[in-house]
Amino acid sequence: MTALLKKVKTGLSAAREYNTLDFFPLRKSLAGYQPSYFGGDLRSGLNVALLAFPQGMAYALIAGLPIQYGIYGSAIACLVASIFSKSHLITMGPTNATSVMLLSSFASLGIVGAEMLEMVPLLVFLVGLFIIVGAYFKVANLVQYVSRSVITGYITAAALLIITNQIPKSLGLDMAGQGATFFESASFIAHSIGTVDWGTVFVSLVTALLFFTLNKRYKTLPNVAICLIAVSALTEWLIQPAYRGLFGVDSQILFLDGINAADWSLQVPAFTLNNIQTLASPAMAIALLCILEGISIGKSLAAKTGARLDANQAMFSIGMANVGCAFFSGMPASGSLTRSSLNAISGGRTVLAGYISGVIVFIGAFTLGPLTQFIPQCALAVLVIAIGISLVNKHAIRVVTRTTKSDAAVFGITFTTGLFMPMDAAIYIGVGSSIVLFLKKVARPEMVEYTFRDDGQLAQKEPSEQRSIPQVSIVHVEGELFFGAADLFRDQMRRICEEPSLKIVVLKMRNAHHMDATAVMALEELLLYINEKGRYLILSEVKADMLRVLEKSGLLEKIEERNVFKDDPSNPTMSTAKALKRAKEHLGDSEASVSIYVDPVLDKQKKGERP
Repeated sequence: MTALLKKVKTGLSAAREYNTLDFFPLRKSLAGYQPSYFGGDLRSGLNVALLAFPQGMAYALIAGLPIQYGIYGSAIACLVASIFSKSHLITMGPTNATSVMLLSSFASLGIVGAEMLEMVPLLVFLVGLFIIVGAYFKVANLVQYVSRSVITGYITAAALLIITNQIPKSLGLDMAGQGATFFESASFIAHSIGTVDWGTVFVSLVTALLFFTLNKRYKTLPNVAICLIAVSALTEWLIQPAYRGLFGVDSQILFLDGINAADWSLQVPAFTLNNIQTLASPAMAIALLCILEGISIGKSLAAKTGARLDANQAMFSIGMANVGCAFFSGMPASGSLTRSSLNAISGGRTVLAGYISGVIVFIGAFTLGPLTQFIPQCALAVLVIAIGISLVNKHAIRVVTRTTKSDAAVFGITFTTGLFMPMDAAIYIGVGSSIVLFLKKVARPEMVEYTFRDDGQLAQKEPSEQRSIPQVSIVHVEGELFFGAADLFRDQMRRICEEPSLKIVVLKMRNAHHMDATAVMALEELLLYINEKGRYLILSEVKADMLRVLEKSGLLEKIEERNVFKDDPSNPTMSTAKALKRAKEHLGDSEASVSIYVDPVLDKQKKGERP
C-alpha cells in the first residue's frame, strides 16, 4: 500500500511539473544529454539547415520582404526556441501560412516599402508577446476547438494568393502594384500581361522542369537548394550570354540582392501607441496561426513517435522565438512541417538539433549571403509557386467538404473570405463561423418524457399514448445547458407547462451537462412561470457539479431542497422514484398518472424525417 501511494504521489508530482511553465528548460536538457545523441542531432541539424536556408529566402519573398529576413529568421528562431523548449519535435522558422498573412496584413493596411520594414519588428514582437501571454495562462489546449475545416480553407486560399503573387516575378511582368487578396493580385496580372519578358519566362521554365524532375526521382535530396545553384550557374554562364548573342541586348532577368550579414545588428522595434494600435489585430491573427500550426505539428509528430508534447511549453518557445526575431531582423516564426518532419527522419534526439541548425544557417548567412546576388528572382518565384501548389491538399478538401454540412460551410466561408479579404480577416471569420456552427450543433438539449409501464418499469412513452388527470410529467433532459441552449430549454419547458392538465413536472437531469449562469437564470424564469401557472417543479438525478451550481446561484433555495434529489449511480432509478414519491405527497390523495413529452423536432430527426 505504501509503495502504491508513493507511485501515485510521484505521478502527481510529475504531472504538476509537466504542466508548469519552465522559463529555462535548456539546463535540464543539457544535464540529461548523452554523447550517443550527438550524431543524430548533428545530422539532423545539417539537413534541416540545408532546407531552411533556401526556404527562408522563399518565405521572405512570399511576405514581400528582403530575403535576409527569412534567413535571419530561420537562424534566430531555431537558436532561441531551443533554449525555451522541452521537446525537439517542433522545428521553428518562417512558414508559408505566416508569411502570406504578413504580406496580406501590410497590403490591406496600405503599408509598403521602407515603412513596412520599419514596422515589421514591432509586428513580430507583438506576435511573440501575445503567444507568451497565452502560454502563461495555459491556453494552448484551446486550439482543439478550432475546426480543421478552418485551417484547410485558410491554407487553400493562402496557396492561391502565394501563386498569384509569384506569377509576375516568374513572367517578368511590369506590375502596377501588389494585391492584398487573390482577386486583387489576379486583376493586376491581367492588366500587366502584355509586359512579359521572354528571357525570364525561359529561366522559369528551366527551373520548373529541373525542380519537378528532381522532386520526382530524388525526393530525399535538398532539391530547392540544388535548383537554385544549378539555375543560377546556367543563367550566368549560358542563358544570359546566349540571349545577348541572339538579340544583341542584355536580358531583363532580375536577380536577388546580395546579403551582407556584416550589417546584421540589433534592431529595436518602434514602440509607439499608434503603431501598436495599427498592428494589434494582424499580430493577434498571426499569433493564433502560429499556435495552431506549431501545436498541430508537434502533436502529430508526438503521436507518431509515442512522445509527449507539453503544448504550453511549446507555445512559450514559439513566443520567445518571435521576440528574438523581432530584435534581429527576422520574420514571424512558427513550427515548420517540412523541417520538423526532416528533423525526425534525420534522427534528431534533443533540442540541440535545432540549435545546431540555427548555427549552420547563421554561418551560411555570412559565407553564402553575398552569393545570393546570382540567383534569378524568377527561379526563386517558380520554387515558391511549387510550394504553393503543394499546399492544396485535395484529400483534406474532400474530407471537410463531404463529411458534414457544417464542415463544408466553415471551409467555404474561410476559403471565400480568403479570396476576397485580407488573410487575417479570413482566419477570424473562419474561426468565428466554426464556433457559431459548433454552438448551434450542441445548443439543442434533448427532452423526452417517460412513463411507467404496467410492469413498473420507467420507459419512454410513444407520442400516441393518452394522458389522464391529474398528470405528472417526467421529462428527461439530455445535452449541454450552457448559454447557447438556455433559451431553447426554457421555451420547450414552457410549452409543456401550458397543458391545462399538468400538475407536476419532474426533470431528470442525469445527462444534462455544464449548466452556466444563463441556464440558471432560464431555469429561474421557468420556475416563476411554473408557479404562476399553479404547477410544481421537482428535479431528480441531479449530479454533484449541478448541485453546486444550483446552491451557489441561490436557485436551490427557491426550488426548495426537498424538491431536489441527488443522482445515485449505484441505483439509477432511485432518485426518480423518490421524486415521484414527493410528487404524490404534493398531490395528496389524488391519483397521478405518469406521462412523457417528446420533442417533436428531435423525434422526426431520429426517424429520418424533415422537421
